[in-house]
Amino acid sequence: MQVRRAVETYLRHVAIERGLSDHTVAAYRRDLAGYVAWMEERHVTEAAEVTAALVADFVAERASTQPPPAATSLARLQSSVRGLHRFLVREGLSAEDPTAELRPPKMPQRLPKALTIDQVEALLDGAGPAPGADNAVETGEGGLVRLRDRALLELLYATGARVSEIIALDVDDLAHGDVLRVRGKGDKERIVPVGSYARAAVDAYLARARPELSRRGRATPRLFLGARGAPLSRQSAWLILQQAAERASLRAHVSPHTLRHSFATHLLQGGADVRVVQELLGHASVATTQIYTHVTIDALRDVYVTSHPRAR
Repeated sequence: MQVRRAVETYLRHVAIERGLSDHTVAAYRRDLAGYVAWMEERHVTEAAEVTAALVADFVAERASTQPPPAATSLARLQSSVRGLHRFLVREGLSAEDPTAELRPPKMPQRLPKALTIDQVEALLDGAGPAPGADNAVETGEGGLVRLRDRALLELLYATGARVSEIIALDVDDLAHGDVLRVRGKGDKERIVPVGSYARAAVDAYLARARPELSRRGRATPRLFLGARGAPLSRQSAWLILQQAAERASLRAHVSPHTLRHSFATHLLQGGADVRVVQELLGHASVATTQIYTHVTIDALRDVYVTSHPRAR
């Protein structure tokens, strides 16, 4: 099979059968387009002609570009190429896997940055008033979106869900009392509890803001809507968070993932089991979750050093 055709077959597989997100499939497509072009420049057009030496040369050349690529980008590139050839062997479209001996680059361990509880509370207050705190504000145009913004950020912090998962929620996903049905990577569902603060903020948004926003656009089951009634976009959610951070005068960089990191860190600091946190975050492997234990260990060390009379 031609390498170019093999790539298209593989991309259909990861998009349809594995249910990977559009963002992930697009990243695979970019990586593999460069791989195909590199091979064709060397007159290698058939998948059976690809050798381990060629793959190694391709990776080495990409790693030596200036400026050098980030370790994460190089790891994703290798993952794309390795996934392609493993798929071809598994489907009987290729006899051998030229990436069998390919080893991913060593990734630098970066500890996630979490906000303090006080910073989170300031951020949430920057998004909008707490439910029932200022009914006069809630009736105006600005009040509608601020009720939505408060509900959005409360839900992000209360569940630790990814921003893509939150904006994809339908109203019916909340129809289970104090739990939320979240669809994660690979369209896998998980159930996450919702605390009383987040539930109150969402209820206020549903009662006072969403009906008006919904009337401005076409009917949609999406929970969070934009000012014109269309489903809220990922970019809009990002902007909402940035504006709330500015109102709260937070100097630290704040992203939707910052709230996810903060959710996990605060749970572990409160004594939650790492496997429970893994389930709540929707991590496939506990190894992904265990990076947060380093954060809590650092916090314990700081408390020990400042509190024990013979620690220093």
